[in-house]
Amino acid sequence: MTTLTAGPAGRPGRPFGTVLAAMVTPFTATGALDLDAAAALAVRLADNGHDGLVVNGTTGESPTTTDAEKEAIVRAVVEAVGDRITVVAGVGTFDTAHSIAAAKAAEKAGAHGTLVVTPYYSRPQQEGLLAHFAAVADATDLPVMLYDIPPRSVVPINPDTLLRLAEHPRITAVKDAKGDLYLGSQVIAQSDLAYYSGDDPLTLPWMSVGAVGVVSIVSHIVGPHVRAMVDAAAGGDYVTARSIHEALLPVHRAMSRTGGGSGLVFAKAALRLQGFGVGDPRLPQIPATSTQTEQIARDLDEIGPLR
Repeated sequence: MTTLTAGPAGRPGRPFGTVLAAMVTPFTATGALDLDAAAALAVRLADNGHDGLVVNGTTGESPTTTDAEKEAIVRAVVEAVGDRITVVAGVGTFDTAHSIAAAKAAEKAGAHGTLVVTPYYSRPQQEGLLAHFAAVADATDLPVMLYDIPPRSVVPINPDTLLRLAEHPRITAVKDAKGDLYLGSQVIAQSDLAYYSGDDPLTLPWMSVGAVGVVSIVSHIVGPHVRAMVDAAAGGDYVTARSIHEALLPVHRAMSRTGGGSGLVFAKAALRLQGFGVGDPRLPQIPATSTQTEQIARDLDEIGPLR
């Protein structure tokens, strides 16, 4: 298959870079979109070890932002850092037509690639997944990262389906939140798909079987650490990579303080602790409690002083 280059960080085998943040979406105190803070956060992340950003993903509160807000976020982030790092726009929904429209809007806004999640709630068959992903990939000239996350979507993308999707010239990568390294290894061995860990604690295990990097939440807070671990693993220095992995265990514990599936709540609380406010989440997510915030602060102190 043909491997496309996506943005400044893209290169063969690593089409979207290697350390990408699943970027939170900043809001004002009244809950409105804060594009100035989004641009500033993008610069902060680019300066702290990232060569890619995923905007409008779950961590970016895509379920509660409008189509117009999503397009505005892409434009603001591309304007801020698009000449330095890859900007990937989340466009996946449970509606193929809506996903196609979102992909076209992201391309128009300047995104370098798209992230397309498995359609959730409707639980399509594998042939339905094939048709859905192909239709979205056909809609633009942007390279596509598939997002396989059965804890949220229920339906996994089966290995045979991934191998068939790998034949599409614009489907170049997978963000894996399924956590099955055996099945993932099979796909890596039999295709050109670039694998990215979608589960922070599993980044090093995934890289040991051939993944190229991570779409991370904790890198909002410990970007240089994640960058150093990924670079060490990519260079075959697993002694160093494992040492950094172990040093990062407290940040994974910190993220678990706000409950399963609410990494954005952790990220917003931790950024606030570092002096970078990005507002509260929109309902149905709620801000970290004072007790949770205190626990997160203690966890992060084990890694080093908050900056």
